[in-house]
Amino acid sequence: MSAHIVYESGPLGSVVRYSEGNAKPPSRFTKKLALCESRNGVGRLVRKEPPRERATSTYSSPATFTLHEGNFGQGGIIVVSVRRTWSVESDLLFEILERPTIGMVRGLQELGDSPELLYLAKDREAAERWLASNSYSRSYLEEVSADEVGADVIEGRAAA
Repeated sequence: MSAHIVYESGPLGSVVRYSEGNAKPPSRFTKKLALCESRNGVGRLVRKEPPRERATSTYSSPATFTLHEGNFGQGGIIVVSVRRTWSVESDLLFEILERPTIGMVRGLQELGDSPELLYLAKDREAAERWLASNSYSRSYLEEVSADEVGADVIEGRAAA
């Protein structure tokens, strides 16, 4: 599927795979392998940004979405958080591997025009514990509803 479909139909919290569609090169080709690994991966959808147009210039930017690929650190301290942002005009292939299920709760933070996913909990109790121990300004909880999941099935998004 295209990046545009992920932007339009992928709910925050979905696990998304991206790839260039080519086979992985042998490990002896280190430069090709590094390029391949940078264009193939999996991440959780944490943000969707609408397209922007600047009033003072002719510049406009397309819609984008951000995938969180992982955190790196030691002893419970995160040193680096890896996120990649893709334009809806990306030439890569995308696939939604997993969507949030009914009853899961998103921990969101309002940033600019769109919310950012900070945490995805299995239930309301776990989300409230997380929110109590993590202080983010303008954060709130949002439950994944049956209506949201049902719309995905009815519109054929669950199979994509």
